[in-house]
Amino acid sequence: MNRSMEDGVQKRMATGTRGLDDVLRGGLTPERLYLVEGTPGSGKTTLALQFLMSGRDAGERGLYITLSETENELRAVAKSHGWTLDGIDLFEMVAENEFGSEFEQTLLHPSEFELGETVRGVIQLVERINPSRVVLDSLSELRLLSQSPLRYRRQIMALKHFFARRHSTVLMLDDRTAEPGDLQLHSLAHGVVSLEQLASDFGSERRRLRVVKMRGLKYDGGFHDFTIERGGISVFPRLIAAKHYRRFSSEPVTTGVAELDALLGDGLIPGTNTLLAGPAGVGKTTTAVKCTVAALKRGQKAAYFLFDERLSTLKIRSKSLGMDLQPFVDSGLLSVRQIDPAELAPGEFASAVRTAVEENDAEVVVIDSLNAYLHAMPSDNFLVLQMHELLSYLAQQGVVSLMVLGQHGVTGELRSDLDISYLADTVMLLRYFEAEGEVRKSIAILKTRTSDHERSVREFSIDETGIVVGPPIRNLSGILSGAPVYTHADGNLLSLNADENPKIG
Repeated sequence: MNRSMEDGVQKRMATGTRGLDDVLRGGLTPERLYLVEGTPGSGKTTLALQFLMSGRDAGERGLYITLSETENELRAVAKSHGWTLDGIDLFEMVAENEFGSEFEQTLLHPSEFELGETVRGVIQLVERINPSRVVLDSLSELRLLSQSPLRYRRQIMALKHFFARRHSTVLMLDDRTAEPGDLQLHSLAHGVVSLEQLASDFGSERRRLRVVKMRGLKYDGGFHDFTIERGGISVFPRLIAAKHYRRFSSEPVTTGVAELDALLGDGLIPGTNTLLAGPAGVGKTTTAVKCTVAALKRGQKAAYFLFDERLSTLKIRSKSLGMDLQPFVDSGLLSVRQIDPAELAPGEFASAVRTAVEENDAEVVVIDSLNAYLHAMPSDNFLVLQMHELLSYLAQQGVVSLMVLGQHGVTGELRSDLDISYLADTVMLLRYFEAEGEVRKSIAILKTRTSDHERSVREFSIDETGIVVGPPIRNLSGILSGAPVYTHADGNLLSLNADENPKIG
């Protein structure tokens, strides 16, 4: 009986790489041969070592056969990650003392002898050690020794059948030195995992992987971002919103400003997202912070992802406006993460959001701002698709999402790097306008999908006492166009009468 089957249920083997088992929906099928391909530096050796260490921790014997790297190089890789390879058998098929001149003809000619000796050496080694997990690094050496596609395929087939009889699970590493379009290995392997390393115009390189095939298994297709840090590879599975849903209350929650609640129709609705759009300095971040603080005061948890502003600046500015964030950070209700978009993989950001929601129970998520998030993406199309999936996920989790979008310009016609307003459930527009020789601010709700919102434009101001949202502006028209025109002579737009319009700090 195949040891990979128990009671008719196919067992899975952990890969040892965080996130990859999620992509594979449980791991690898044991006792099969797999191909891990990628250009040099893409992470093949690191992934292979994690595979063997996972087996060692589970009590399985592992064997690393290297045709290209030395044992010292492998141990150096492990040391850089803080690992030890104790308990794993490392074997160099060509020992260092075999590179002398007296061995030159044996190594390089004739190829028939070398190839046969190499394959026989692998077989003898496996028979002697009897490992459960094997890594063969790399196939490019066997390809060079074969000198013909037919002999190469035959040798790989021979190894595949041999390993199948030994009940071993094998990772074969390949550095893609074959001719473009050569898919011989793909057809022979039970599964293929492809690793890529992409250079960006600015910032660090991006890495991603794709499961090309996996016979008999369902897996999450497409590209998945991953990083290599001290401690190994972390894969960030592509977010699929349809796989994540939980029940939640759809009762509206307050923004902390009664007039703003009135503008929205009935406050903020869980499971919806709000886009705060406007030029620089108009008050988008302050409004988002105000809504966040209102949630924190209700005892809800919140996650704030800060792209543009420094964390220290945000805390100082918020405290000066009567919204001290530090006590909430200290209590664990608020997590603020400052993100460098030049160093961020899009999948890593989506994974951070998932962690905040699923593990830290965040009910409010703020992304400040989408402009910087845009620059973390390889193209505009990817941004729209990624943001759509992320917002769908947050909606199905019942999270109140706030997104800040900076617009180019100050007055008149404003534009954004990308129009994603159609993805938003609610669009809150903040604008500058000039009246009576002063630069003032306005706020309006352009759309909501959940309530009958107020259509009026209100004056909006921020000072040391808090946020003030005034009554509807009745004596000006054309505010949103940036060219307001008086319809009345009264210039007292925002009443400071505490009875009519109390300040809410």
